[in-house]
Amino acid sequence: MIRLVDLHKSFGKQKVLCGLDLDIEDGMTTVIIGRSGGGKSVLLKHVIGLLRPDSGQVLIDGVDLTKLNDKDLNEIRKRFGMLFQEAALFDSMTVGENVAFPLREHAKMKEEEIRQIVEDRLKAVGLTGVDGKMPSELSGGMKKRVGLARAIALRPEIVLFDEPTTGLDPVMAEAINQLIIDTQESFNLTCVVISHDIGSIFRIGHKIAMIYEGKIIEYGTPEEIRASTNPVMVQFLSGSIVGPIKIM
Repeated sequence: MIRLVDLHKSFGKQKVLCGLDLDIEDGMTTVIIGRSGGGKSVLLKHVIGLLRPDSGQVLIDGVDLTKLNDKDLNEIRKRFGMLFQEAALFDSMTVGENVAFPLREHAKMKEEEIRQIVEDRLKAVGLTGVDGKMPSELSGGMKKRVGLARAIALRPEIVLFDEPTTGLDPVMAEAINQLIIDTQESFNLTCVVISHDIGSIFRIGHKIAMIYEGKIIEYGTPEEIRASTNPVMVQFLSGSIVGPIKIM
């Protein structure tokens, strides 16, 4: 479904992506791992068209996002949902209004239809009876759930997750991991997850890709990644300070 071909991206003199190639398979969860500041979020922003590469291609079902005008790019984006690191809920809106927002923006529906979808999506993420609450009344884990409900409101084909378990305790992190698994299976989604959480990546990922020095250096199933002898991968997974990854 998604192909990144020879992507290059620099910010001033800083090279972030250096000829990166990656195929993201349809109907699976692909987890992108790598060092902080190593280009994971930059990669994610290219996938959804928030950034354009200096060179290379971003292909969604064969359509190159880098060649699209703003109108066509916005149409492609309707196929995406995104769960941001801090959920990015609108503080001035209720939970129900947050989930309904993309429906009111992009779908011509009656209010009764919107209310039903909001109820269904909140139920899908394990939340009922909270649609009248404000985001300030929710825990961090509940905000993530509401963010996911909003991300799947329009029944997207692809959902992007930016550090979904960051800032959560181990129990809530596991609850979010299970929610990602259940949602991916229930809605047959193609998911792309950025994560530092070693436990989570093996829990939720069908495929795992390691970005290092602007390229994908390892890609495979959890079993293949665990068995990797690449010294960068071995050091990263073990959390050792000894190895080719230098502490800056």
